[in-house]
Amino acid sequence: MFIQTESTPNPATLKFLPGQTVLDAGTADFPTSDGAEVSPLVDRIFKVPGVAGVFLGNDFVTVTKDEATEWDHIKPAILGAIMEHYQSGQPVMTGEGGGASGHAEHSGEDAEIVVQIKELLDTRVRPAVAQDGGDITFHGFERGVVYLHMQGACAGCPSSTITLKMGIENLLRHYIPEVTEVRPVGV
Repeated sequence: MFIQTESTPNPATLKFLPGQTVLDAGTADFPTSDGAEVSPLVDRIFKVPGVAGVFLGNDFVTVTKDEATEWDHIKPAILGAIMEHYQSGQPVMTGEGGGASGHAEHSGEDAEIVVQIKELLDTRVRPAVAQDGGDITFHGFERGVVYLHMQGACAGCPSSTITLKMGIENLLRHYIPEVTEVRPVGV
């Protein structure tokens, strides 16, 4: 098994590509080790000292390290943990949980706008941020403001504010005049 790694715009985050499916659908965000037991893969990665967060996508695993740790010191152990997991035959996720991204439901007068926002996010934005090892999920729409949650490499990335304001906000405002602003939310 050959696992590729790619840097992300966030220097504290690396993207690992195991060359096979990680999650069949959605994403799973583990910003801390809390709840990691629902994923044997994530649990293994968190056992590596210095790992601060893990994010799972369709075909990648994004790992965030703490400030005191150097990539040179933990990258081999993370590669070993991922390889060990795939050789074990265990599933990536067991049962429910793991923060798989869902979309908040909206009804009423904003429902049609929310459908348009989600469509643009799914077709234009999420594929681009997935290349950087992250994800952006819709959190809400209220009085012209779109609330988005940044995950994986996008969470805490120095360029994430620019991505939100210049890229996503401009895109949504262009296609949906009712959108006036985009703001990040923590979960």
